[in-house]
Amino acid sequence: MAKRVPGAVGMVVLALALCACSGDALPARPGSPTGDAGTSPSPTPGAIQHIVVVVEENKPAQSIVGNPAAPYLNGLAQSSAQASRYSAVAHPSLPNYLALTSGTTAGITTDCNPPGGSCLDTGPNIAQALDPAGRTWRMYAESMPTPCATANTPLYAVKHNPFLYFPSVTSDPAYCRSHDVPYDRLAGDLATTTSLPDFAFIGPSLCDDMHDCSIAHGDAWLRDNIPRILESPAFTGQRSLLVITFDEGDSADNTVACIFAGPAARPHAVASQPFTHYFSLLRTIEDAWGLPPLTAEVAQATPMTAMLR
Repeated sequence: MAKRVPGAVGMVVLALALCACSGDALPARPGSPTGDAGTSPSPTPGAIQHIVVVVEENKPAQSIVGNPAAPYLNGLAQSSAQASRYSAVAHPSLPNYLALTSGTTAGITTDCNPPGGSCLDTGPNIAQALDPAGRTWRMYAESMPTPCATANTPLYAVKHNPFLYFPSVTSDPAYCRSHDVPYDRLAGDLATTTSLPDFAFIGPSLCDDMHDCSIAHGDAWLRDNIPRILESPAFTGQRSLLVITFDEGDSADNTVACIFAGPAARPHAVASQPFTHYFSLLRTIEDAWGLPPLTAEVAQATPMTAMLR
């Protein structure tokens, strides 16, 4: 179970040095309407082409916002858009990751590891919504030794990789291996607009996400990695969105930082409405691409449009 530091904060990030080659195309599910599995549908004017979500660990907003130990993250928040009342939905880590990607905690209240019948989310999830819409996706997990690894290592925590809890992903080994990959893969995928999937979910290692290491260390990792995302073709040539948030706060205050950056983010904006992982961020992603809400709760949520331009 993750150690809790009061609060939590927005987070994000990406990638090793960009390589010159582009990543392999993502295979589509059988029956997918997409003719070319590696190419996204033709974008409509003003649409968001790519959404990259980075999740940091166990820091309340009050321990991040204005903290001189996190100069990069605070600078990004001030120049981009931030939510001042954004909350996680539970404790410990895993229920929050499931909420972000499926719109429910699936009744899971611990950091259990799959496989296991009592530790699976069998309901609908964001991958199941993206596939039939012709949208590509990948999970990038730093320090994961092999694709779809379900065993913890000193720096890799399965509980921070929500897609491994979805039987719809793991039941097809080839599909899982092509979509749930080590973070090293991101560098190549950033090389072109077509190799970067429409939806990218990034989980830094247990040190780089501030879980086991300091805020200053995590901020330095963001400083070294986030610019490679923002300077990639998908962000310099398309209307794309980067989201950085934290999984949870503490038992007294589950408010965490949430930052929108990139061409689709509204500059110098502060949204004061109450938002949450699945009642708001997931709804915003669904609305961006015309996806149906995964749950009734998400359908009733207020999207975070005040942070977009």
